[in-house]
Amino acid sequence: MDIDVLLILDILGTVAFAISGVLAAMDKKLDLFGVIIIAFVTAIGGGTLRDFLIGDLPVAWIRDISYTAIIILTVVITIPFNRDIVNLRKTLFLFDSLGIGFFTIVGVQKGIMTGLHPGICVVLGTVSACFGGVIRDILLNNIPIIFRKEIYASACIAGGSLYLVSSSFLSLPVSEVLSISVVVLIRIGAVRYKWQLPNIYRK
Repeated sequence: MDIDVLLILDILGTVAFAISGVLAAMDKKLDLFGVIIIAFVTAIGGGTLRDFLIGDLPVAWIRDISYTAIIILTVVITIPFNRDIVNLRKTLFLFDSLGIGFFTIVGVQKGIMTGLHPGICVVLGTVSACFGGVIRDILLNNIPIIFRKEIYASACIAGGSLYLVSSSFLSLPVSEVLSISVVVLIRIGAVRYKWQLPNIYRK
């Protein structure tokens, strides 16, 4: 696996999730410190859990101060350009979808590099993609999207599985773009067309 490509995807995912954290915190009218904390945990939460699970320690953001710098810079740039509260939720949704797309592939790639079973690689990608948002939502007193009927983790599973299959016969950049696009499109379709997992409760 090309380490440079992995790093680029990791940075893109960090930026996308940091932006979604800023927007979610602004929606709750937190102060500047609160916005920074929410952006930080959203951006590094899933990756931190992923690295703990595969024993890649110290975790990436502790080894490399660049991640913290990227998150702080993202916060500084995002705040003044997102004062239009009417569009805040749509923008949050877009960057959250991009974030889970990028981090799904990063998690799968790290699993492959560690020599894990393909099924576990998909699980690792899903954990990497979803748990930053879980921590964000818990801190903001929201029910995490992953625990609702709305399709979220399933999009990561689909994208991660597609990457494992397509990377065997497509070039890696094409496979990455294709798989990330599938994650984002499933998320958009789930919201636009009300796709949901079956309800296990009787009416």
